[in-house]
Amino acid sequence: MNSIDLHCDTALRLFHENFKLEKSICKVDIEKLKKSKALAQVFATFIELDCVDNPYSEFKRIFSNLIAEIEVNSKDIVIVRNLDQLDKANDNGKIGAFLSIEEGEVLEGKIERVKEMYDLGIRFITLTWNFPNSIGYPNSNFEHKDKGLTKRGKEIVTEMEHFGIIPDCSHLSDAGFYDLIDICKKPFIATHSNARVITNHSRNLTDDMIVKLANKGGVMGLNFCGAFLGEKEIPTIEDMILHLKHTKNIGGIDVLALGTDFDGIENEVEIDNIGEIGKLSYALNKNGFNDDEIEKIFFGNVKRVMKECLK
Repeated sequence: MNSIDLHCDTALRLFHENFKLEKSICKVDIEKLKKSKALAQVFATFIELDCVDNPYSEFKRIFSNLIAEIEVNSKDIVIVRNLDQLDKANDNGKIGAFLSIEEGEVLEGKIERVKEMYDLGIRFITLTWNFPNSIGYPNSNFEHKDKGLTKRGKEIVTEMEHFGIIPDCSHLSDAGFYDLIDICKKPFIATHSNARVITNHSRNLTDDMIVKLANKGGVMGLNFCGAFLGEKEIPTIEDMILHLKHTKNIGGIDVLALGTDFDGIENEVEIDNIGEIGKLSYALNKNGFNDDEIEKIFFGNVKRVMKECLK
């Protein structure tokens, strides 16, 4: 089964640990992506605000290193910015690399920087991580759950949608999520979040959020983080199936996607790396999901959103 994974933090490890994209101990590399028959991987440039002096400068360093790694491996992987470019890459036997930012403060509240990020090829921005920023508030331990987007944050989201950068509500406060429902004219996404009813974690979505995201045409990527999946030290495929079944029952099959968070999560997983993602496809089939539904989860729903939103 082909796949598109909406979120990995591999770029950070490539930069700080001097790994290579072609092959490494990372959970995502080209060798493993080939094994998974990946159509595309979304590579996030993650910035931890309390560890950097300037989020924009840190972004440029990590991002530049990622671009260099992709270019070195251009026979296997190529940067893509929309669905047409992805299809062309796949037709040429290459994996598509979509570029994202995980921490909206890279923009530093500057609306004009949205176009700069678009020109760099960024097509997804996770609006917050675990710290308040100029865009809004995180859902870290429910501390800020009732605080929404800032005035500037709302303006930035509107500008993102204008250029064709998809807002990502993973990490965003509950109130911020509902602001996106009101503001966005097109689908937005939760790149790596699960169902809160199954695991009561602030980073997961409530049933009402799942329904509203589905009605908006958005998707939520299944996160492999242990704290979001349940209480097991090593999360199992069974844990994943529970979240997927519940989300399907609440929001329908069209809201489901993959967002592993590989190379960003600390726990091991029964699915050890992206090359083993086929184990989930097999388990879904055994649990009553038909081939069309599995295809939607693995890549079809994401391609639909890309077709509608990306330019």
